[in-house]
Amino acid sequence: MLAQIREWYDRNFSDPQVVILAILLVFGALVVVLLGRMLAPILASLIIAYLLEAVVQRLQRLGIGRLPSVLFVFVVFLAALLLILFGIMPMITGQLAQAVQALPGYIRGIQEMLAELPELSREIVTEQQVQFMVNNLGSELTRYGSQLVSVSGVMSLVALLIFLVLMPILVFFFLKDKAVIMAWLTSYLPRNRDLATSVWHEVDAQIGNYVRGKVLEILIVWIVTFVVFMLLDLQFAMLLSMLVGFSVLIPYIGAAVVTIPVGLVALFQFGPGAELAWVLIAYTIIQALDGNVLVPILFSEVVSLHPVAIIAAVLVFGGIWGFWGVFFAIPLATLVNAVLRAWPRAPAETRTAEASAAD
Repeated sequence: MLAQIREWYDRNFSDPQVVILAILLVFGALVVVLLGRMLAPILASLIIAYLLEAVVQRLQRLGIGRLPSVLFVFVVFLAALLLILFGIMPMITGQLAQAVQALPGYIRGIQEMLAELPELSREIVTEQQVQFMVNNLGSELTRYGSQLVSVSGVMSLVALLIFLVLMPILVFFFLKDKAVIMAWLTSYLPRNRDLATSVWHEVDAQIGNYVRGKVLEILIVWIVTFVVFMLLDLQFAMLLSMLVGFSVLIPYIGAAVVTIPVGLVALFQFGPGAELAWVLIAYTIIQALDGNVLVPILFSEVVSLHPVAIIAAVLVFGGIWGFWGVFFAIPLATLVNAVLRAWPRAPAETRTAEASAAD
């Protein structure tokens, strides 16, 4: 047994570059897991700067200097941030407060619908059980809704202000002094890091394409859904369209889950009829266009992963890092895939011989 473990260790960690790659991966994971909450402004600023860097590089290819390109992109970023904070967020929080106030009416409507169930359903589920489930559902939804409406339910006001002040400053300096920061970081890395560098180049291209494509996909789906819901005169159009936009973060699951609030709001607003059908048809068309047209265009250069791998990545990384784990589930799965492909493996003949010996 010890000989087999020693042989496995020699085969996988005899190369110093493999050891360097493993140490860097472990160190990065520990920093995010142990210090992720404290370093949240830095990590968020790094992500935003990473997204904006592609625009800066395009401006540079047009002949514009680095500093003017950074200043232009940063001003546009600040304008977008102010629009979100003072234009979109008040609308979302206002509609969220209205939705929380409307919850009792929705719950009464569900009770009335359940009261009209056929006798066969009443034999399966008693009226007392239905009443108990509805009451618990109503209290839980009201409690979660109140927490979401209050600022303290998301983060303290002081922490939010610090985050909003620090993030733009950090984004500006990450863009402006990118070369200086990268030179400082690489000065502490071993020189013999060719394997880690090759993995990083592959992952950098994949993550960059994915993150920029995913942000663009969220914005497009959000805007299109908002316009459609406004034309259909659906209540809470901004709030529901935001949910539909962010539902693309979780493939195969997000669209199905968001169908529930969209369908319920349309049902209680319009009742069973043509208006409800139009809302559901429009929502289905948006999801079909997103999956069959928008996604292939935006993610044509991203390595495709098996659906099982995607769902497993969402569950694992979402459980570890919450929202950011869900957002970066596919890039992190791509990182794992790139590491596994680059990791030295025994030749096929050796693996076959070992399997035969084990049998």
